[in-house]
Amino acid sequence: MTTTTLADPPVLSARRRWTVLAVCALSMFLVGLDTTIVNVGLPEIGRGLDVGTRGLEWVVDAYTVVLASLLTASGALADRFGRRRVFRCGLVVFGVASLACALAPSLGFLVAARAAQGVGASMLSPVALAIVVNAMPDPRERARAIGVWASVFGLSMAAGPVTGGALIAAFGWRSVFWVNAPVIVAALLLVAVFVPESHGQRARRLDLPGQALLTLALCVSVGVLIEGPRIGWASPPALTGYAVIGAATAGFARVELRRSEPLMDLGLFRRPLFTTSTLGAVAVFVALNVTLLLNTFYLQHARGWTAFETGTATLPMALGATLCAPWSGSLVGRLGPRRPLVLAGGFTAAGGLCMVTVGQGTSVLLLLLAYLLIGIGFGFANAPITNTAVGGLPPSRAGVAGAITSTARQVGSAVGIAVAGGLVADVGPAGLAHASRPGWLLVTACGLFLFVVARAARAATPPARKAA
Repeated sequence: MTTTTLADPPVLSARRRWTVLAVCALSMFLVGLDTTIVNVGLPEIGRGLDVGTRGLEWVVDAYTVVLASLLTASGALADRFGRRRVFRCGLVVFGVASLACALAPSLGFLVAARAAQGVGASMLSPVALAIVVNAMPDPRERARAIGVWASVFGLSMAAGPVTGGALIAAFGWRSVFWVNAPVIVAALLLVAVFVPESHGQRARRLDLPGQALLTLALCVSVGVLIEGPRIGWASPPALTGYAVIGAATAGFARVELRRSEPLMDLGLFRRPLFTTSTLGAVAVFVALNVTLLLNTFYLQHARGWTAFETGTATLPMALGATLCAPWSGSLVGRLGPRRPLVLAGGFTAAGGLCMVTVGQGTSVLLLLLAYLLIGIGFGFANAPITNTAVGGLPPSRAGVAGAITSTARQVGSAVGIAVAGGLVADVGPAGLAHASRPGWLLVTACGLFLFVVARAARAATPPARKAA
C-alpha cells in the first residue's frame, strides 16, 4: 500500500472557515431536500407516468439505496484524490441526473435517473462533513460546526414536502428536479472560490468486494420490504431474498474483518456509543420517512387533498425543525448531546402517539399538532446524533465515521419508505387511515429508542461535562 504523507492544512481565518461550512451546508441541503421533496409528488408522478403505489416506492428508494451503498466508498475516494475534487464531481453528477429526472418519459427511466442522483449525492454527504472537520481544528468550534451541518441537513429533509407541494402546484411534478440546476451552478462556483483542497492522512485502496456485497445486501433488503406484501412473506422469492441478504451480510462482515483497509471500519462498532448513535440515526430517519409517506397518501388519497395542501400541512413539521435544529446544535456545543436527545425522543414519540388512532375524520388540528411534535423531535435529533458518532474520534477517522452515520440515515430513509409503502399499497382510500396505524406505532417506537441513545451518551460523557 502507498501511504501519502501530507503537510498540515493551512489555518483558515474564522470568516473563511464559516464560509466553507456555509458552502458545504448548501450542497447538503440539496441532498437532503431531494430525499423527501419527491414524496409529496408521488401521486402526481403516478398519474403522469401511469404507475401504481408499489412502483412509486422505487422512485424514492432508488435514490436512498444507491446513496447509502456508495457513501463510504465515496469518502475513501475523497481521501485519496482530494475532497474538493470529489465534491465538485458529485455536484456535476447530481446536476446532470436531476435534469434526466426532469425529462424522464417513463417510470423505469425515472428510477434509473434517481439512482444516478444517488451516485452524485454519495460524493457530497461524507465529503462535506470531512471538509468541515478539516477546516475546523478547534474541537469546540468543530462541535458547533458539526451541529450546524447536521441541522441544515435535517432541516432540508423536513422542508422537502413543503417545497415540493408548492413547486408541483405551480409548475408540475417535473419542477422538483428542475429546481436543482441553479443551486448546483451556484454551489460549483462557491466551492471553486472558497473551499480549499484537502486529503486524508492515508490514501486508502478501494474495497470492491466489500462494496459489491454491501450494495447487494441493501438493495435486496429494500426490495423484499417493498415487494414482500405483494409476493408473500413466505413465498419462494421472499425466502430466496432472505438467503441472499444473510449470505451477503455475512460475506461483507467476513471480507471487512480480513482486509487491512476495509470499506467500512467495523472496529468503530466496538464503541457502544458509536453503535447506539448509528442505530439512533436509522431510527430518526425511519420515523421521518414513515411520517412523510403516510401523510402523503392519507391526505391525498383518503381525504382528497391536493399536493399543495398536503405540502402545506407539513409546515408545522418544517417550522419545528427550523426552530429547534440550530437550538439543538447550540445545546450540543454547550451541554453535550444527552439533553437534545431526550427532547428529540419525547417529542417524536408524542407525535407518533397522536396519530395512532387516526381515522377518516381526524381533526386537522390534531394532524398539525402531530406534525409539529415530530418536526420538533427531528430538529433536536440530528446534531446530537452526528456529534455523538463523530465527536469522540480523531479527525483522521471523522470521514469514515461520518460516512457510516450518513449511510445509517439513508438506510433509515429507505426502510421507512419501504415499510410505509407496504402498509398502504393496494389499500383503498377508505382503509388508508386504519392501515397506516402500525406505521404510527413504529414512529412512536423510534422516538422511544432515542432515550436509549441519550442514556448511552450520558454514560459516555465525562463528569465535568455532565455538571455543565
